[in-house]
Amino acid sequence: MAKQENFRTKIIGGEFKGRFIEIPNISTTRSSKGILKESLFNTLQFDIIDKNFVEVFSGSGSIGLEALSRGAFQCYFIEYNKVAYRVLQENIKKLDPSRCHHLYGDSFEKFDTVLGMLKNFNQKTYFYFDPPFSTRDGMDDVYEKTLLLINKIEVEMCEMVIVEHMTQLDMPKDIGGLEQIKRKKFGRSTMSYYRPKGQI
Repeated sequence: MAKQENFRTKIIGGEFKGRFIEIPNISTTRSSKGILKESLFNTLQFDIIDKNFVEVFSGSGSIGLEALSRGAFQCYFIEYNKVAYRVLQENIKKLDPSRCHHLYGDSFEKFDTVLGMLKNFNQKTYFYFDPPFSTRDGMDDVYEKTLLLINKIEVEMCEMVIVEHMTQLDMPKDIGGLEQIKRKKFGRSTMSYYRPKGQI
């Protein structure tokens, strides 16, 4: 059987603008659409410079590596699929491995490890959650489990939480000490943005 070729996507802004990264051609990873990625970074703009960025369900790392290119201080990636994780490692090598930390394993189990690592730095952190859509087998409770992860984030370390989710899902207005400040729809996908309460 012929080996499937990976897809490729470009970094769209910052230090590594125009560089190609690979996206694995497998059914378990969904690349964030270009229009969605562009909208996200138009919202974040220069605010991510010198902040940490965590891509919790990272796949090939296209969101976190875009943040890296735009000046994020340290980027963290968690991925459980072996094929996607290998592609993620190669993508990081092409850009700046010194500012990247990648963990292999289940995001729901490894998230506490990342939170522990973040406590070593005094920088505020952006968290990007793009869990597998709950229409996939065995993922019925994926959003409930994701909300539990978000609840673990200490408000003091959090700059913002962004959740990419199915449009028909009603995300709560508040999660722990965070409140929803924006919701933007892109067809089947929607991004909900959360900030610590009272933060302008």
